[in-house]
Amino acid sequence: MVVRPLTDDDRAWMVATLEQGWGTTTVARLGELIDAAPLSGFVVAEGDGRIGLLTYVERDDAIEVVTIQALRRGRGVGWALMDAVHAFAVERNASRIWLITTNDNGRALRFYQRWGLDLCRLIRNGVEASRLVKPSIPVVGADGIPIRHELEFERILR
Repeated sequence: MVVRPLTDDDRAWMVATLEQGWGTTTVARLGELIDAAPLSGFVVAEGDGRIGLLTYVERDDAIEVVTIQALRRGRGVGWALMDAVHAFAVERNASRIWLITTNDNGRALRFYQRWGLDLCRLIRNGVEASRLVKPSIPVVGADGIPIRHELEFERILR
């Protein structure tokens, strides 16, 4: 497994991966729509294939993780991607790494906390604002949990 920065040669794969995982390249959070397709990111490559993707955006002095997808679970792909964005954030002297997820995403909630992110904010009924800009957000998640709230996680770096 090799983690490397996303390159222009990865863009077509990136778009296909985002569309497969999210239904589109756009992600809604905090009532804002973000197109992840032009963002910077990291790729996990193994052999001739790609098995992980993380996109991020620099905002002020922080790094926001916009998307993260491990195409092979249980192999450390997500961890490797988060370590890569952490190294990048430290190099950029960022104050924190942060991201938004939803209340139904139990697997991610556990992963983020194990990796070292802290829950710092609950945006109660925040998904309502995000559905205004992305109506395709489901009402109920994969585990039968209603998708209502947005949760902000962060890791303070300095």
